[in-house]
Amino acid sequence: MHTDKGATLKVVIVGGGTAGWMCAAGLARLLDPKAYDLTLIESDEIGTVGVGEATLPHIKTYNDMLGIDEAQFLRETQGSIKLGIEFRDWNRPGDRYIHPFGTFGEPWNGVDFQHHWVRARNAGREVAPLQAYSYAVAACRANAFEFPNQDDKSIRSTYAYAYHFDAGLYAGFLRRWATARGVTRIEGLVSDIARDTAGGQVRSLTLKSGAVIPGDLFIDCTGFRSLLLAGQMDVAWQDWGHWLPCDRALAVPCATGGDGLTPYTRASADLGGWRWRIPLQHRTGNGYVFSSAFLDEDQARETLLAKLDGPALDEPRLLRFKAGRRVRGWSGNVVAMGLSSGFLEPLESTSIFLIQAAVIDLVNLMPTPGEGDRMDPRLVAEFNRLFEIQYDRVRDFLILHYRANSRVGEPLWDHVRTMAIPDSLAAKLLLFERRAALPNYQYGLFSRDSWLSVLEGQGLVPRAYDRLAESLTLDDLEARLADLKARIDGNVATMTNHADFLARYAPGDLGGPVQAVRAVS
Repeated sequence: MHTDKGATLKVVIVGGGTAGWMCAAGLARLLDPKAYDLTLIESDEIGTVGVGEATLPHIKTYNDMLGIDEAQFLRETQGSIKLGIEFRDWNRPGDRYIHPFGTFGEPWNGVDFQHHWVRARNAGREVAPLQAYSYAVAACRANAFEFPNQDDKSIRSTYAYAYHFDAGLYAGFLRRWATARGVTRIEGLVSDIARDTAGGQVRSLTLKSGAVIPGDLFIDCTGFRSLLLAGQMDVAWQDWGHWLPCDRALAVPCATGGDGLTPYTRASADLGGWRWRIPLQHRTGNGYVFSSAFLDEDQARETLLAKLDGPALDEPRLLRFKAGRRVRGWSGNVVAMGLSSGFLEPLESTSIFLIQAAVIDLVNLMPTPGEGDRMDPRLVAEFNRLFEIQYDRVRDFLILHYRANSRVGEPLWDHVRTMAIPDSLAAKLLLFERRAALPNYQYGLFSRDSWLSVLEGQGLVPRAYDRLAESLTLDDLEARLADLKARIDGNVATMTNHADFLARYAPGDLGGPVQAVRAVS
């Protein structure tokens, strides 16, 4: 196909918030500004969901790619460090484990660590709980943080980190960053959409002001409304409510208290759902995700407020949602990101990652300026293939948390423990039970160690292991396990307290909140 080297492809992002501005910032950084004209339309009249404050380590990679100064970012978003997620009461009331952003143990003789651990445990040897062999878990328990060591041979290189931050402040931060680098922001409400009569592609948007905004590629970041992908392209919704029945969330900030500025998110199972706790420098974010079929809103609100660490700073805000995704993320010349493309509850902090992944995939498959009106169907098909993989693999991981519970006698938890599950998840559970085998994705979430943390943390222990683990004698294995634990404990004992680290590195811009948090905690 002939390409006009002087042509420009006009990209119009509809909607701001985290999705819109992450997309705008990523495209501004990765695309040639001479070839791609970037415009974002948003209205201050439309609120954003904006409760997502916890992330995965991929967000650091994204920020680094943009060239964002980490300390400045943490200051301006009141951010803190996240080394993992603590799950309380998910197996039985009183149980707790951490899904760490790091490895469990070390591979010995070419065999993954869990096989050695299962072998020693099954043989009745001196072996600590699995969580004791994760550096990130130990750092979480110590409320400590320092940057990972860049030397791969160091035990201090075996973890990564993410952030907690104020989502509204993050969107504002990216808005300033992106507009300073050429993204045109237009304030306005979309009142009409013009499409081709033949191909059905979107050609322009008319704003309430009367302004007409033409475009070649439109990115739908309009939230649950999905104004373009669903509203215009008529892309159907794939409902996963039968696997993930939670359909409500109450969110409320509170003053910092309780355990203070922990370097991890907390997810506590409760009646009809679960509660989150996300510590920021200036406050703590809290929420209750629940199923309206098993818990009414008034009871959820009462429970949430009763279990806050400190005084509520606002009235709880109710959000209604459905778990699932669009059957396609790209149709015609419309690509959806964020809530416009799908929603999975924030149990594993995946919402921002899914936006980030969609931005990177779009950049790699972006139409070339000068190709005319046609969107290459092969590029569209590949984007949709990757889109499905991302959502479906996260879906299975979330369902696992519900399926592997022992909260007998509670209606929601009895239901999800006995419900039919996707074949893809059933196969993973069988392989782990029979041979301690774990998913090892080259693309998509989650890592082997993530699966291991939840499977073992909720009481699923394999019957057998990889026979190659028997290349070590049991005495040698026991000695290695003891040495590994000693190295982790010794190194973590010298780490800096998380609040002290932030006070030195990136105190929040609202005026010394880290010190105040230390005083409360």
